[in-house]
Amino acid sequence: MNNTPNSNRKHIAIFGNTNSGKSSLMNKILGQEMSLVSDVEGTTTDPVQKAMELIPVGPVLLIDTAGLEDKSELGKLRIEKTMEVLKKTDVAIFVLDASSPDFEAFDRWKIEALKYNIPFVVVANKSEVANKEIVETLKDKNSNVICTSTVTDIGIDDLKEELIKILEKEDDEKSLIGDLVPYNGKVVLVVPIDSEAPKGRLILPQVQVIRDCLDNGIKSYVVRDTELKEALEDLKNVDLVVTDSQAFKKVSQILPENIRLTSFSILFARQKGDLNAFIEGVNKVRNLRPNDTILISESCTHNVSHEDIGRVKIPKLLEKYVGGKLNFEFRVGHDFPEDIEKYDLIIHCGACMINRKTVLNRVKSCNDKQIPITNYGVILAFLTGILDRSTDNLI
Repeated sequence: MNNTPNSNRKHIAIFGNTNSGKSSLMNKILGQEMSLVSDVEGTTTDPVQKAMELIPVGPVLLIDTAGLEDKSELGKLRIEKTMEVLKKTDVAIFVLDASSPDFEAFDRWKIEALKYNIPFVVVANKSEVANKEIVETLKDKNSNVICTSTVTDIGIDDLKEELIKILEKEDDEKSLIGDLVPYNGKVVLVVPIDSEAPKGRLILPQVQVIRDCLDNGIKSYVVRDTELKEALEDLKNVDLVVTDSQAFKKVSQILPENIRLTSFSILFARQKGDLNAFIEGVNKVRNLRPNDTILISESCTHNVSHEDIGRVKIPKLLEKYVGGKLNFEFRVGHDFPEDIEKYDLIIHCGACMINRKTVLNRVKSCNDKQIPITNYGVILAFLTGILDRSTDNLI
């Protein structure tokens, strides 16, 4: 469980005003002193996150945020960072100081949480010193209020149980490959070895697909693109070939038409995002013209080489398709712009380093503002003329 990537963990974020006891509550849930606790307002300045196992749900990520009413000099920036956390939150906890609850702050936050369809629990903390009438008022406003005390430990177990109930109601994350290939089926994974490949190990998407094959009783065979032809001669009844997107064209030429083909990036688009939206978005490429502005959204920081798929290969192929120069901008990690109206197209990476909620909220934002969005694997399949083949039976 400890080795589960944060991107595959359900994100539980804690919100509330300064000095409401958010950090103390996080420490109680964790069972360890992780967040700094102090009577001084604004102690938590940036989101603090810690991975844990919440039995029987499994691996989750707890996030402690800065206070929403931070009146310090940098308070505005801290609150902006706190509200950004909402976009990647699967379940939220809003902490009210039960001795002096700020209902207005909660109501403002609730409006934002509902924008992203985030289920939440309201916690009346410091209940050991709270007026009973105030607590009853809280319960009248929200039926799912849980009274807690980080001094006496009242309500901590109740809070965990409520989080478990909410998470178990949430749809299970779609398997990468388990519903595409039958038990005991055969999958060939094509992994080109170039300057982008880390020495001595596979990249995260490749590892996660291999693990998904193991979880579902699917036999996986890992080969380089240079040995694919011989591998297909050795194997019979291959159910699916999954390739790195950059080798799409070469692999498609080698692979017989009767064998299904897709890419690691498309599998992640299907699991982490909205494949239908990405396919619809890529069709807008036909409307691009020279000097249009394209956003490349990457989920991780990495060294850029001459073979970089997002910074080099996709821009070159896209400019060749359009027949002229395009203006490319790049954003990394959770740095996704609000002013997306200035872009003619947004191209997202495979999203192996961020969670599904983050990607879905980005897709929703683009749909709301009618900005086309697609994905690395989808656009490479489009530009190499194999979009239909690589997405067949995946939707």
